[in-house]
Amino acid sequence: MTIRSFEICGGRPGPAVRARTDGDIEECARVLAEVHRRDGYPVNWPDRPGDWVAEAAALGAWVAELEGRVVGHVGLSRSGEGDLAPGVWSERNGAGREQTAVVGRLFVAPGARGHGVGALLIGRAVREARGRGLQPVLDVVASDTAAAALYERLGWELMATVGQQWGPRRTVTVRCYAAPS
Repeated sequence: MTIRSFEICGGRPGPAVRARTDGDIEECARVLAEVHRRDGYPVNWPDRPGDWVAEAAALGAWVAELEGRVVGHVGLSRSGEGDLAPGVWSERNGAGREQTAVVGRLFVAPGARGHGVGALLIGRAVREARGRGLQPVLDVVASDTAAAALYERLGWELMATVGQQWGPRRTVTVRCYAAPS
């Protein structure tokens, strides 16, 4: 199923979100490289960016297209090693981590921003999580203020800000969010 947003200026169709296919991985890796050069996401550039993108597909993964080009990606997975938000949500709600789904690997090409692509992708992942009876959560590096602003604009609740060890000499501040009820 493809979800299409409103038309953008000039009557051209807006962005559309569809399930990611194996054939999208290479283009997603190209877009991710653009995002990394511009914004530094992901903080630690993976040796195999296509594999890094593909890892996000345990519960589902989607791409956004604009004018026939892949311009964004989001994945939904179970809680994994290093995910902080599932534990924070579980502690606050007296529920198990298995009741959460982690929204991750969200990125939008710099040239496609301002068209609602990020919100469409997040919305698709949230619908999938809710359809499975799971609470959507996510972690974001505190220095990524644009991402945090997007989540907060969409009503996500900041549950905690915590330090996380990313190596023997590196602690990173991470913000943990839960989707609105």
